[in-house]
Amino acid sequence: MSELPELNPVIHGKLRLALLSLLLGVDAAEFTWLRARTGSTDGNLGAQLMKLEEAGYVTVEKRFVRRKPQTLYRMTEAGRAALAEYVAALKQLLGGEAKGLGTRD
Repeated sequence: MSELPELNPVIHGKLRLALLSLLLGVDAAEFTWLRARTGSTDGNLGAQLMKLEEAGYVTVEKRFVRRKPQTLYRMTEAGRAALAEYVAALKQLLGGEAKGLGTRD
């Protein structure tokens, strides 16, 4: 067997992978929307988003809307590229076995 591909440890966390997957489909997402979609606590969500921001995979914009704070997150091009590489490595890791997923009789 050839050398196993390395999965990006920043993305490999369950919540971080979910966050990038959600951000992939939208231009920007509010913190509260991400919290509702993931069912995460404020603290855990904030910590995971900070790790993604530190890696350069997401950007954060803080603003006020009708005097209420709003925090928006956007995926960066580096984040898109990293997620694409992660998915490619996962496909390589699964190889032909991925074809049989979900098709049990």
